[in-house]
Amino acid sequence: MKFVMVGVINTIVGTTIMFVFYNVFHLNYWVSSASNYFFGSIVSYLLNKNFTFRFHEKGYHSLYRFITNILICYLLAYGIAKPVMQCILTGFSKTIQENVSMALGMCLFVLFNYLGQRFFAFKK
Repeated sequence: MKFVMVGVINTIVGTTIMFVFYNVFHLNYWVSSASNYFFGSIVSYLLNKNFTFRFHEKGYHSLYRFITNILICYLLAYGIAKPVMQCILTGFSKTIQENVSMALGMCLFVLFNYLGQRFFAFKK
């Protein structure tokens, strides 16, 4: 339940950051989606390490695994989402394609990230 609470908060904040950067500041797809994970990952790491998993490993190993997890999840989720939505939404504007891609990428990222944090970053 704690992981869900942290995930919901992170997802709402991250999604807001991502769509504001893309639609208001007109940053590109990759920068907008990456900003979500840069800021959200800091909060996620601290909350999940200390609150959700109560993980107290000495050293920086869990931080390195967490960063690796975030990078892999990000590349998978957004690397899959963009070409899939470009195929499905052929004929729609680039803005619509990329907004839908970011929404799909967020859903995929949440799934991949849960698995990665649970079984890789904070494994016991």
